[in-house]
Amino acid sequence: MFIKPKTKTFFLSSLFLSSTFFSQAHNVSEGYQKPTDPLVIQNLENWQDLKFGLFMHWGTYSQWGIVESWSLCPEDESWTKRKPEHGKSYNEYVENYENLQTTFNPTQFNPQKWADATKKAGMKYVVFTTKHHDGFAMFDTKQSDYKITSSKTPFSKNPKADVTKEIFNTFRKDGFKIGAYFSKPDWHSDDYWWSYFPPKDRNVNYDPKKYPEKWNNFKNFTFNQLNEITSNYGKIDILWLDGGWVRPFHTIDQNVEWQRTIKVEQDIDMDKIGTMARKNQPGIIVVDRTVPGKWENYVTPEQAVPEHALSIPWESCITMGNSFSYVPNDEYKSSQKIIETLVKIISRGGNYLMNIAPGPNGDYDEIVYERLKEISAWMDKNQSAVFATRAVAPYHVGNFYYTQSKDGKTVNVFHLNDQSNYESPSTLNFTISENFKPKSLKILGLKNKIQWKKSGNSVEINLPKERTKLKYSTVIQISE
Repeated sequence: MFIKPKTKTFFLSSLFLSSTFFSQAHNVSEGYQKPTDPLVIQNLENWQDLKFGLFMHWGTYSQWGIVESWSLCPEDESWTKRKPEHGKSYNEYVENYENLQTTFNPTQFNPQKWADATKKAGMKYVVFTTKHHDGFAMFDTKQSDYKITSSKTPFSKNPKADVTKEIFNTFRKDGFKIGAYFSKPDWHSDDYWWSYFPPKDRNVNYDPKKYPEKWNNFKNFTFNQLNEITSNYGKIDILWLDGGWVRPFHTIDQNVEWQRTIKVEQDIDMDKIGTMARKNQPGIIVVDRTVPGKWENYVTPEQAVPEHALSIPWESCITMGNSFSYVPNDEYKSSQKIIETLVKIISRGGNYLMNIAPGPNGDYDEIVYERLKEISAWMDKNQSAVFATRAVAPYHVGNFYYTQSKDGKTVNVFHLNDQSNYESPSTLNFTISENFKPKSLKILGLKNKIQWKKSGNSVEINLPKERTKLKYSTVIQISE
């Protein structure tokens, strides 16, 4: 991910600031290229049924409690705030950072504990960071020794050392769809940040057109690592590629500030990579994020939710805490806020990929499990209004948000109030499509029969006293 601080404790993406990305939402939709492979089309449809997924940023950087590997990037020093104890000079900092490999030993790693808690909370797919921009592989690559399974890494002696394998196998067994996050840039590779030149920014530090052999080595390295991931780790449903500055130069959008910093051609041959991935994993969804074309099968707004429904497949990736990677004493969002965010996303046709960052010991903070348990209780009652639904007009009016079943015979209306503690009112009035002819109405989580009446396209309901049991929202389910 690419994040900048909004305050000292809150990080917000500058890849997809809402004011930038969503003002261009129409253009994003226009530039979207629908897949032609029938299996990919079907898998995208199935993926849109899942609604709620787990994102995990985890690497050696968790030991320092910093913003992933961004502090390695010279242009980002100002906001990543390198600590003096981690290195007085840039070179010393990089050396100490890469030496984190020699102390990484997350002995409390237990993916079954994560799968159990997140499955109960309704999460149905997982996207795990197999490699971030620093180049440290959380899988058993044969292309580099900078990896968790290297003898240099203490955890390599653990039977669960190949954490990517353990996570994918565990979550797959529990019915999750599997996504592999992979960074296209690799700041550890001498074929990306060539030691002959100092790195200046996040981009390749030489001109690939002047040194084609060097760039070709990097392309082969990247291809080989992705071949390993898509060949050796079982069924993979999503290949989630980050680092959108690694792209053909002609795809740069000069209206996007961060893309204007790309000065050289960085074509990594996505046709070759995507074809290989589909050969290894037929029908795999490929997300070459921010690079419009046939390999960006869905778009990925970060730390933000669109104002309106989008006509293309999309997913908001948003942190449970403030940071994508583990930070001590992070501020975690309330269950109320998480549920509200989920409702807003699905009412606009998207999926919610919620990031939870494991710590250096290999586990989540305890408060994470508290949040997941609270979400589970809500999901038990309301899941029929969440999963396998689609957006439906009017989408969002005031405090009401809408979804519908795929056959169009059931409409779900969520009432939120954006207060710290939700209280269901005694009466609710909302609109539905005039074409929808309701025959029955119920409040999910309540047993009492509900009094309601329809006049034109307006519905009024009176809620019983047991409405005080409702937490986070009132969910009204209406059937024809």
